[in-house]
Amino acid sequence: MTKILIDCDPGHDDAVAILTAARHLDLVGITTVFGNAPVENTTRNALAICTLGGISAPVAQGFAGPFVGGAPPFAAAAHGRSGMDGAELPEPDRAAESVHAVELIIELARRHKGELVLAIIGAHTNAAVALRLEPRLKDWLRAITVMGGTAGPGNVAPTACINVYSDPESAHVVFSSGVPITWIGYELTRTVLMRAPDIARLRAGGRVARAIGDLAEFYRRSYVRIYGIDGAPMHDGCAILPFVYPGLIRHEPAALAVETAPGLARGMTLVDRRGIQPGLDLPPPRAPRPANVMMAVEVDIPATIDAFVATLLSYP
Repeated sequence: MTKILIDCDPGHDDAVAILTAARHLDLVGITTVFGNAPVENTTRNALAICTLGGISAPVAQGFAGPFVGGAPPFAAAAHGRSGMDGAELPEPDRAAESVHAVELIIELARRHKGELVLAIIGAHTNAAVALRLEPRLKDWLRAITVMGGTAGPGNVAPTACINVYSDPESAHVVFSSGVPITWIGYELTRTVLMRAPDIARLRAGGRVARAIGDLAEFYRRSYVRIYGIDGAPMHDGCAILPFVYPGLIRHEPAALAVETAPGLARGMTLVDRRGIQPGLDLPPPRAPRPANVMMAVEVDIPATIDAFVATLLSYP
C-alpha cells in the first residue's frame, strides 16, 4: 500500500483529500502550512478532520508565511474566516506534534526510503525547506504529487493559482528538485465539481459524509458567488487520486517553470506545450526544456466525483 504524507492548508477540498488518503492509502503524516487561512487555523482544521475521521496520523505545524513578500493572500473569500467554514466539526482530540513540519517530512522520508509519496496541496514552503535542509530527501522520496499552479486561468490572479503564487520561490525549488512529480493544475481541478445532487448524497450518509456535505455546500455557494460556477471544486483531492484510481486522470510529460520575478506574471506556472519534437537542433531560446512533471491533461469527472462520494460514504 502506498505510503503518503500530505502537506496541506485545510481548506474544504483538503479535507476530502485527507479523508480519501486515509481510506485508501497508508497516511503516515500530515503537515500544515499557511494558505487558505493562517497556519494556526489550518493546523486546527487538519486536527479536526482527523478527529472526525478517526485518523491517527501525526500532524505537525509548518510555516506561517513565504520567504519573500508580505502577508500571504489568505482565501477567506472562498473558505471563510476559519479556512473551513460551513460545518460543525468536532473539537480536535489531540494537539499537533512538537516537531516542525519540515522535521516530520524529513523523518518520515528517512523512515520510509523509496516508498513515501509527498502530496503538496498548499504552499510549497515546508517541502522546499525540507529539500534544501536534507539534500538526500530527493532520493528518499518515491514521488511528489502537486495540486497548484495552472496552465490556464488562475484564482488568486488571472493566470496564477494560490498554492504557487503564495510562495513562488519555494515552488521553484520543488519543481526543479529532480523528484518524480505528478502535477494537476487549477485549470482542470476547477472543473471537477461536486454539485447539489452529490452533496445531497453526502448529507444522507454517516456522520463524516454529512459534515463534508455541509462543507461542500458552503464551498459550492462560494464558487457560485465568486465565479458563477455551480459546484464545489475538489481541487486537492485530485492530487491523491493517481495513487488510488490511476485511470481517472490522464497525464503527459511536460516542462514546467515557475515565474519568480516581480510583476504581473509572478507566481505563474509556465508550461511548454508547443509540441516540439525531440532531436531538433534549435537555438536555446526555442529549444524546449526537459520534462520535469507528469502533467494532468484530462479527468474523468463523473467517475472522479463518484469515487470521492463513495469514499466519504464509507465512513461511519
